[in-house]
Amino acid sequence: MNSNNKDLNTSHQAVTTILDSLDALVYVADMDTHELLFMNEYGRKKWGNPAGRKCWQVLQTKQTGPCSFCTNPTLLDKQGKPTGVQITEIKNTANNQWYQCRDQAVPWLDGRLVRIEVATNITDRKLMEEELHIARFKAEQLADTDALTGLNNRRAFFNLGKQLLHQAERNLTPVALIMFDLDYFKQINDQYGHALGDETLVSIARVTEGQIRSSDVLARLGGEEFAILMPQATLEQALTLAQRLSQAFFENKIGTNKGQITCTASFGVSALEVVSTKTLDSLIAEADKALYVAKNNGRNQIRAAN
Repeated sequence: MNSNNKDLNTSHQAVTTILDSLDALVYVADMDTHELLFMNEYGRKKWGNPAGRKCWQVLQTKQTGPCSFCTNPTLLDKQGKPTGVQITEIKNTANNQWYQCRDQAVPWLDGRLVRIEVATNITDRKLMEEELHIARFKAEQLADTDALTGLNNRRAFFNLGKQLLHQAERNLTPVALIMFDLDYFKQINDQYGHALGDETLVSIARVTEGQIRSSDVLARLGGEEFAILMPQATLEQALTLAQRLSQAFFENKIGTNKGQITCTASFGVSALEVVSTKTLDSLIAEADKALYVAKNNGRNQIRAAN
């Protein structure tokens, strides 16, 4: 063996030793045939000896051809020149682990271009990202949800309401609003305790949910105050719903240690036939004014905005 070949062999052994010491998969595959030409010790321990098989036969399962996410088409430009490192993240079908793959076209020992990939296991990071995503989603839900009734809270109501009015303005459709307060709710708390007061609020929330459409936005604004925003609904349709709710509340019995009680409500209703002329705040102000009239005129009644 001449000195050049000896030096080349020594260098090759040194590189192999280095690659075998890495805590990551390193492999080399033919760009055309996908035959595995090299796999480091990390890869051999997890996937076995490649023995001249193709990369997708060794590293994946149930594959009848190259992977859909194979980076070969992106590793060379139109002139057949290497484009540099391509970074992807894939889930391995053989072990369900996530890997960050750094692929690049490089010259092989015989001069042909091959794909070298360094794949680092990032499963822990992916799991953490998923947990953070779930936690963020739950936090957002909690931020928009009334803790007692499970309805939208005031924050969610205004956010959804603004979106709904934008859609109504764009589609030239009407919007109606029902606001209602439970009558003499303070007396329920004082006479029966806050636990029954909470039970009453939850009961009213469930009854209301059973009467509205899936497209309606129902919210507890605070205390004993609720609101229903109704897309594509007229004042007359909102008044009809308010009448149904009023009757349903009257028929809804809530058990106490002293017997059953009924909790009625006072309603204020408003509507926007042409959304662009008014805002959510003005819609609320009109309904709130009508609600004030209903309460001042004896409660357990419905009033429409003028």
